Amino acid sequence: MSLLFVHEAEGREYLLAPGDTLETDLGILEVPEDVDPGDTVQTHLGTTFTVRRLRGPDLFHHLERTGAPMMPRDIGLVIGHTGIGSDDRVLDAGTGTGVLAAALGRIGATVVTFERDPEFAETARENMRLAGVDDAVEVRTGDLTDHFPELSGFDVLTLDTEDAPEVVAHAPNLLVRGGFVAVYSPFVEDTRETVERAREIGLADVRTLETIQREMDFDDRGSRPSTAGVGHTGYLTFARLP
Repeated sequence: MSLLFVHEAEGREYLLAPGDTLETDLGILEVPEDVDPGDTVQTHLGTTFTVRRLRGPDLFHHLERTGAPMMPRDIGLVIGHTGIGSDDRVLDAGTGTGVLAAALGRIGATVVTFERDPEFAETARENMRLAGVDDAVEVRTGDLTDHFPELSGFDVLTLDTEDAPEVVAHAPNLLVRGGFVAVYSPFVEDTRETVERAREIGLADVRTLETIQREMDFDDRGSRPSTAGVGHTGYLTFARLP
């Protein structure tokens, strides 16, 4: 698994693996093979970096991106509302960067995720290796809808795709009894279609959340919500197979 190398004074962080070489204006850093979290290492110019273990939120900032990754707050809602945990089997589609799949692998789930774009899929596989979950997350290149007959017995179905309503219609064949569906969409029109399809096939506890958060600013003048950043990210729809 890769580790974070942090230079506190400069506010820099680098995701590196044992044996890697980093070349920056702070010097050349040769990462030892036996490096551990908590160690300090120096560049050839004497610049010190502190080694940290990679944590879940770090995945969002440091994995290579092929698009807009799911935000940590949305990942938290997916985990919280479906109860994904150790030994669960998750079927995912719309891998993208793979932040969600990696996060689920890190909490002990086994994930099969589909990505249509071959280049995106290859990047996601590398990201799984960097996150240390390549043994838990299988990234498949292709369209999930082409593989329905061979897929069943999953505890959770997670989707970030335009054809989510079509996939949701097959949820009874993909999930175990009591299994959950979690669908992310940036658009309310697609979300409504997903909800209607879930109700049509008899899924229970169908509900949609708009994900909105505001950071707080605290300074000498007072305290108020931040005027910067993105408050709204999208819509999350949850349902359960009775």
